[in-house]
This record gives sequence, C-alpha cells and structure tokens, in this order.
Amino acid sequence: MRMHNPPHPGEFIREVYITPYGISVRKVAASLGVSLSTLNLLLNGESNISPEMALRYRRL
Repeated sequence: MRMHNPPHPGEFIREVYITPYGISVRKVAASLGVSLSTLNLLLNGESNISPEMALRYRRL
C-alpha cells in the first residue's frame, strides 16, 4: 500500500490561497487577527495549526 505524505497546512495555505491570488501575508495576518510572526511560523512549517486558527481560516 502506498503511503500519502500530505503537505503541511502552512504549505497548503501558501500554495492554494496566498501565492495564486497575490495576497500579502501581512494582509492575511491582519484579516485573521494574528501577528505576522504567528502566521509566518505556520506558513514556514515551524508551527502546527491550532483548532482556533482553523476556525479563523474558515471565515476567510
């Protein structure tokens, strides 16, 4: 059976939502109500997505 290695949530968010639409990371952070450093940690794969953050993304 082949194993599937899904991308990190931050990588997915960057590739599917931020890069294609040319949205600035700063603007996304402000829309989510989080600091730029918090969002960068997630996007760079250095932090996992919390349930609270998942709910915030749902509203975008």
